[in-house]
Amino acid sequence: MNYDIHKIRSYFPVLKQKVYNKPVIYFDNAASAQKPVQVLMQQERLHNDFYGNIHRASHYMADKATEEFEGVRDKVQQFIHAENREEIIFTKGTTESVNLVATSFGEQFLSPGSEIIVSEMEHHSNIVPWQIIALNKGAKVVKLPFSDSGELQTGLLPELINSKTKLIAVAHVSNVLGTINPVAQIIETAHQRDIPVFVDGAQAIQHIPVDVQALDADFYAFSAHKMYGPNGVGVLYGKKKWLEQMPPYQGGGEMISEVSFEKTTFSEIPFKFEAGTPNITGVIAFGAAIDLLQETGLENIAGWEQELLTYATRKLKEIPGMQIYGEAPHKSGVISFNIEGIHAFDLGTMIDKMGVALRTGHHCADPVMQRYNIQGTVRISFGMYNTIEEIDLFIKALNKVRLMFGQVAT
Repeated sequence: MNYDIHKIRSYFPVLKQKVYNKPVIYFDNAASAQKPVQVLMQQERLHNDFYGNIHRASHYMADKATEEFEGVRDKVQQFIHAENREEIIFTKGTTESVNLVATSFGEQFLSPGSEIIVSEMEHHSNIVPWQIIALNKGAKVVKLPFSDSGELQTGLLPELINSKTKLIAVAHVSNVLGTINPVAQIIETAHQRDIPVFVDGAQAIQHIPVDVQALDADFYAFSAHKMYGPNGVGVLYGKKKWLEQMPPYQGGGEMISEVSFEKTTFSEIPFKFEAGTPNITGVIAFGAAIDLLQETGLENIAGWEQELLTYATRKLKEIPGMQIYGEAPHKSGVISFNIEGIHAFDLGTMIDKMGVALRTGHHCADPVMQRYNIQGTVRISFGMYNTIEEIDLFIKALNKVRLMFGQVAT
């Protein structure tokens, strides 16, 4: 495979450091990815050369900042193959994108007795906003369950969908199980009944190619910080036919056309949903992260991360007492596991001292933990810069922990 891992790793200065006098191994990419020099330099360039508030002023620096900010909107449109640039809305992150749709779509289209189908494997941010709007509107959230192997039981959809169903919300990739859900199939089933689908793409967009038109998604949301970009920046893609019908999510500057004490008229999309001064620095730097993903190629990244996933899964299964959660045939680079006799938190704390950064706990997915009747898991998640050698060091560190717990003979 033609994948220059050494070149890619050279872009990330943080990977050169040591923690506890050991080379850092960063396996917490599902939570947030590290930032390349291209993004860091872009942030610095903006503030050194031409920072100004966008869309509002007539001076050079504001015009330059506006041009570059809107240029990133074009990059996002091309990256996800949206039909119109107006369908790209900048938010603070996936969580705000979900809340925007839940609040605005819910206000317009939900009524007492309405139902929203939400998959059982969702992150809390794609559950709680739907519960809040359902409570406010007298609606109901209906669960789409998953199997022991971590696959959504999509065969149940036709019987779950009825005349009360107004929307389906589902993750493209599970942040705990790594399952790549068949969102195209889900969307096709939903559209046969004219039901829109919201896709949480936070764990997919940096790992696999996404074409929102090919998927026919009604809404698709993701965050820059999981794509090697800055935190505090997210994207909501929405089809024009929905966005134009939905009321504003927040009021303030930029989202208005005219304001008087008698009446306010709102801007066209996307500005109707972008109240106030946005994260100008973050959005412009986000453009550099998109450039890096495009330059490397999502297909190449996906292929490399599949090699890492396959290798790590095989090595983990050689460990006695190992339980891996989520073994769907189509997975992204996420592995959640427990080792019998070792609490996940204890393992995470001890392995951190060996230079390995990973995640322990419920991963903001309590329903997944409840499904398996566990309190939490250890989770490793891969990025474009991880290596086979790092996996070997991680397995060695795991066995050191097992030795401390008396599971490995001295």
